[in-house]
Amino acid sequence: MRDRLMRRATYASVTVAVVLIAAKLAAWLVTDSVALLASLIDSLLDALASLVNLFAVRQALTPADKEHRFGHGKAEALAGLGQAALIIGSALFLVVESIQRLISPQPVAYGLAGIGVMVFSILLTGVLVLYQRHVIRNTNSLAISADRLHYLSDLLTNLTVLVALAITSLPGFLWVDAVGALIVAAVVLKSAIDIVRGALDHLMDRELADEERERIKDVVRRHPEAAAMHDLRTRQSGNQVFIQFHLELDPEMPLRQAHAIAVEIEREVLVLFPGAEVIIHQDPAGMLEDLPPFAGRTV
Repeated sequence: MRDRLMRRATYASVTVAVVLIAAKLAAWLVTDSVALLASLIDSLLDALASLVNLFAVRQALTPADKEHRFGHGKAEALAGLGQAALIIGSALFLVVESIQRLISPQPVAYGLAGIGVMVFSILLTGVLVLYQRHVIRNTNSLAISADRLHYLSDLLTNLTVLVALAITSLPGFLWVDAVGALIVAAVVLKSAIDIVRGALDHLMDRELADEERERIKDVVRRHPEAAAMHDLRTRQSGNQVFIQFHLELDPEMPLRQAHAIAVEIEREVLVLFPGAEVIIHQDPAGMLEDLPPFAGRTV
């Protein structure tokens, strides 16, 4: 179910991007609006990024093998960095074009055609964003989240272009077209920064959020035979979550009983994080005080 949702989301984003490129290209050729050009470039990059996502999701969903025992989830983060590089390049191009238009404003022809295309773009993008939100809730996919950021920014940029086209048609407001393009460039840069942050978190094995780590600790605290826990370590690779910690139990407890308790706790953790890989090491209670401290220890 999760894999199917992720694949459908990538197909949907590629389809929407191609449709928007065709519509915006036609509108830009007619209007010669730099704001529309900015939106067209944004859609071209969305299409390229969505194609990258499509292949990245396929790779990330490939089962673990002998050479990749932890799976291929980081392919999503690598794709995110590639998307960010493309987005930053397009934003810089838009800045240069916008400054040139501010210096030498050009009239926008057939503004109504451009306005109609932007209204269509807003409606189609809105439908896609709603579908992507549904997919992210069910898969927690970084690649789909990055793609959704593109299209969320598109909603704002398309609205900006729509307003710019409407105002530019008024006498004395030719400069608004270039200002609209600059706003689009700023939004695109912000999206790139967000994508880079998320990708680096995955590649650098950043811990899960404090709230999620506390939920894991609560599972152990609730178990009547669990004395304590230490060395909780978590990370996420694509949609795969990895959790490991040391569970402190009564030193006199039989190994079979200790194993059964660890299995019970593991099942409760999996309720919170379905599909996660959970590794629990059982330690005699009080053993932590006998060990030398080290920098990586977490409770």
